[in-house]
Amino acid sequence: VQLQASGGGLVQAGGSLRLSCAASGSDLTGNGMAWYRQAPGNQRELVATWTSSRTTVYPDSVKGRFAISRDNAKNAVTLQMNSLKSEDTAVYYCNSFGPRGFYWGQGTLVTVSS
Repeated sequence: VQLQASGGGLVQAGGSLRLSCAASGSDLTGNGMAWYRQAPGNQRELVATWTSSRTTVYPDSVKGRFAISRDNAKNAVTLQMNSLKSEDTAVYYCNSFGPRGFYWGQGTLVTVSS
């Protein structure tokens, strides 16, 4: 299974970005999907989860600004990020977890300039 993340880039504070993660090699229906991020010197942190029961979960740091969505037909997940802040700067990783296995995608860099 490969998870291919895309959509990162440079954006000004207050702007928006949309990250995408496409899975290939296996049907991940039944797995949950998530986005993590890791800033330099920091641990990887969970920023959005889409569970197999279609529940979404966000930490307080991004709640109301980030939205995760799942497209089962495309075997993909997206992360819409609005009202971006400089502290959102990080490498973002997509993740799939559940009965079909645990997988990481490569990271995509998001840089928010103030």
